[in-house]
Amino acid sequence: MKTILITGATDGIGLETAKLLASQDHHLLMHGRNSEKLKAAVEQVEQVSSDTKIDVYLADLSNFNEITLLTSMIKKEHQSIDVIINNAGIFKTPLAITNDGLDIRFVVNTFAPVIITQSLLPILSDHGRVVSLSSAAQAPIDHRAMTGELTLNDDFQAYAQSKLALTIWSHQESNILKPNQVAVAVNPGSLLASKMVKEGFGMAGNELSIGSEILVKAALSDEFADASGKYFDNDSKQFAAPHNFASSQDNCHRVIATINSVIEKYIDTKETQLH
Repeated sequence: MKTILITGATDGIGLETAKLLASQDHHLLMHGRNSEKLKAAVEQVEQVSSDTKIDVYLADLSNFNEITLLTSMIKKEHQSIDVIINNAGIFKTPLAITNDGLDIRFVVNTFAPVIITQSLLPILSDHGRVVSLSSAAQAPIDHRAMTGELTLNDDFQAYAQSKLALTIWSHQESNILKPNQVAVAVNPGSLLASKMVKEGFGMAGNELSIGSEILVKAALSDEFADASGKYFDNDSKQFAAPHNFASSQDNCHRVIATINSVIEKYIDTKETQLH
């Protein structure tokens, strides 16, 4: 039995992943930002396996204070976790700019996973894994958009840049892990039947199981044991290169430096900076 954190576990791929992991009797740490939705999600997971051990965590990942409170609570209640699935994400929203003046896509899709992962690394087991949700939607990153100096009025651009930033970070993160730990970025599949796809593209989408099955495989299977630092594209069913923007070391270093510079403004950076 593994102890597995899933962010954004109240619907979509996150909920389906929780159900699949529950059927395998793993200990789940389910995160959500809405208490009623979180309660309903837990009830659905318990219908799959009534014996599944579930701990719930409520936090708005667009709020830096709530992110740090989330990780503090997890560390207080758990001496060790085996898998972090950075699933929570946002594409389209009426309020794209947070109270901190940052694009919410970068905060939720990039900065929150970085903070969560780095904060929990001290309790990640020796064979632990970090699975971060990337996307087929990737675009060259403007560091000014990351810092809030430039407002992106295109939802797709903001989302695609935030996902490439997370993918670049995941690759860099692999360099500081223990020998048997794994950090992998995964595109779970394009246009799956998630709330994000329905709201963003106005279409039903493909089966969510396509995404949940690859996330569970990335989290647990031997196939991903040597995948640290890699990007898996579930559309092509293989490890692949991300957007060619990431092939430039200069670009990657600037993205990591920008992530660090933003995060250090809002939280204690002793545990979260990546070099």
